[in-house]
Amino acid sequence: MNHFPTPALRRAFTLVELLVVIAIIGVLVGLLLPAVQAAREAARRCSCANNLTQLGLALHNHEFSQEAFPPGVTGDPGPIRSVAEGRHVGWIVRLLPYLEQQAVARHFDEAAGAYAEANAPVRKLRIQVLLCPSDPLRVFDRQEPDIGHSTYAGCHASAETPIDTGNDGVLFLDSRIRFGDIEDGSSNTLLVAEHFLGGDDLGWLSGTRSTLRNTSRIEDVPKLEGADEAAPDALFVGGLGSYHPGGIQVSLADGATRFISRTVSPDVLRQLGARADGELPADNGER
Repeated sequence: MNHFPTPALRRAFTLVELLVVIAIIGVLVGLLLPAVQAAREAARRCSCANNLTQLGLALHNHEFSQEAFPPGVTGDPGPIRSVAEGRHVGWIVRLLPYLEQQAVARHFDEAAGAYAEANAPVRKLRIQVLLCPSDPLRVFDRQEPDIGHSTYAGCHASAETPIDTGNDGVLFLDSRIRFGDIEDGSSNTLLVAEHFLGGDDLGWLSGTRSTLRNTSRIEDVPKLEGADEAAPDALFVGGLGSYHPGGIQVSLADGATRFISRTVSPDVLRQLGARADGELPADNGER
């Protein structure tokens, strides 16, 4: 009879079994990540829509109390050049009291202008309602830490043209547009939309291409290392753009916030930028 104890059996995974488990986990993670990213983008898009809604309400509150929408830019003769020269007091400055930013408004010296040293503390402020969470702002924070940006721009015109008096949008040089001046219908007229930040961005105080754009086109998504190329010249303004897949979000003059497809008809986009072109509405089936 054998009196020696039988050694206990050891239970363990073989190398092949471990590799199979790791492969399965990798496949599951690969399937899960796109869903997680889609959920995050949906949340960012919802936050962006809320920002645009607040800006639209602030514009309407300004129109109600001041009997006109704020001018797109004041303080300089036209056409406006997108360089850090002059006063360039932009429309966002006028909205500060209607965005619960009264303290910021009190610290801004309008007579000095957007680029004055006296306004440097205000100019570098980051105001969250002006920032789309889908925009990779960290790039600009490294390049221009002393400038607070806005990823939203008011519509000054329906075509590529310098910012000046007499533009056909709602917010332009020395504009004083009332709600009744939007003859094409408030639901067919764009107030504010998303745009890409450029390497020459002058910040949210500046009433230049940094906060005013037109509906000439929806621009392609720029490369990650920064933003779109510098403007060809200082009078160039540019169109709209967004990092949201498929299109851009806009605030219309009727108070609605909507998503516009990147494949929208150019005629529809152009008419959205004009407050009173008198034309029959273009087919908006793609909007």
